[in-house]
Amino acid sequence: MKVAVFSAKKYDRELLDAANERFDHDLVYFDSRLEPDTAKLAAGFPAVCVFVNDDAGPMVLETLAKTGTKLVATRSTGFNHIDLKAAAALGIKAVRVVDYSPHSVAEFAVGLLLALNRKIHRAYNRTRDGNFELDGLLGFDLHGKCVAVLGTGKIGRVFAKIMVGFGCHVLGYDKYRSEEFEKIGGRYVEPEEIGERADVLSLHLPLTPETHHIIDADRLSYFKRGALLVNTSRGGLIDTEAAIEALKRGQLGGLAIDVYEQEEELFFEDHSSDIIPDDVIQRLVSFPNVILTGHQAFFTREAVGTISATTLASISDFEHGRPLGNEVR
Repeated sequence: MKVAVFSAKKYDRELLDAANERFDHDLVYFDSRLEPDTAKLAAGFPAVCVFVNDDAGPMVLETLAKTGTKLVATRSTGFNHIDLKAAAALGIKAVRVVDYSPHSVAEFAVGLLLALNRKIHRAYNRTRDGNFELDGLLGFDLHGKCVAVLGTGKIGRVFAKIMVGFGCHVLGYDKYRSEEFEKIGGRYVEPEEIGERADVLSLHLPLTPETHHIIDADRLSYFKRGALLVNTSRGGLIDTEAAIEALKRGQLGGLAIDVYEQEEELFFEDHSSDIIPDDVIQRLVSFPNVILTGHQAFFTREAVGTISATTLASISDFEHGRPLGNEVR
């Protein structure tokens, strides 16, 4: 099948081409994002392959439908960038990657936590300048501390299991409880208890209207003073302005995020020679107790390889009229 692949970076092309040896699709790559001005590039393509910061909203979907697109396949688990209601009305199906490597994201979340707590990022910059002082680098033992996990799906459970291995007391909150989470030593509690007890809070929830700004000014005010917050899920889970205020007051002891509310205008592009107009992100990176990375938690060879193969398999299922196991409605 002829597939228009948007937001195609060098690594996307390499891994999609490798996976495509099994499927033999006609993949046409576009560096640009899918958005109203570029949607016309997909004219005549039955399938369009997108990533998290592509725009698959009503205007774009209408253009795609008019020019023959019947399937939108996203190379991600999240699908909030696709307007499912508009897609259904236009007769366009959507598929995602339900499962790739929970270890990639969970391990990265642990890495962010360790770096934030032990000030590894600051120590790295100091020693490169010949500064070997320890002042300002004091952290705390994770052993014996209380770590809260919001979202106990596959990624959250892997993260929790690692934290149990560190000797932490693990609390969890999820709309859908997991027996596996409890078997590894986690204990479910209400959000109020998490705020009072947690030394560390890690987010592993999907972004939905219900979870948008689940960490807001009110919830931050109940955090244990000095708690660390880690987010490798979706930027919209945190009210960023509220988090900045909590950092300034010392209520929040540190913030490590791989995702950001307004990331679509910045992430996956090189802006090192640009003046970045986003004042919020500029304020974030000015804090010594904030670590910000560019949505790379998923980025391991195993994970991206699985994402590529799963996406192409879904496109093959669509091409041959088979049931779409990864369809989102």
